Amino acid sequence: MDRKTHPVSRSEVDWKRELSPEQYRILRQCGTEPAGSSPLNHEKRKGEYVCAGCGAPLYESATKYESGSGWPSFYRPKDGAVETRTDKSHGMVREEVLCARCGGHLGHVFPDGPRPTGLRYCMNGGALKFMADEK
Repeated sequence: MDRKTHPVSRSEVDWKRELSPEQYRILRQCGTEPAGSSPLNHEKRKGEYVCAGCGAPLYESATKYESGSGWPSFYRPKDGAVETRTDKSHGMVREEVLCARCGGHLGHVFPDGPRPTGLRYCMNGGALKFMADEK
């Protein structure tokens, strides 16, 4: 995977050792989990979604919504948490979403989301971990 340098950088050997095979496939090889397969689709508690690769905070639970796509969807990431790049794979042009801290593939962003942003950050649940508020 062609990546720029990120604040968290590991060798592919280290990534393979630290991640589950599914997390490695998604985060480091731009994989996609099957629609509807992530337990995070049904997560309703208050908290924060972080990168499964490096633990960087990515999304607040208040920005999560049911998009009907089969993947956890958010209308806004935390400031500076993600970066995007053009993805021309699979015969289409999309905007890939990456963790700004480790460069891990998270999913894609589409211009069909709700207000206030109009964006749908369609994320692979395997690329995320949910951290419930302790309240």
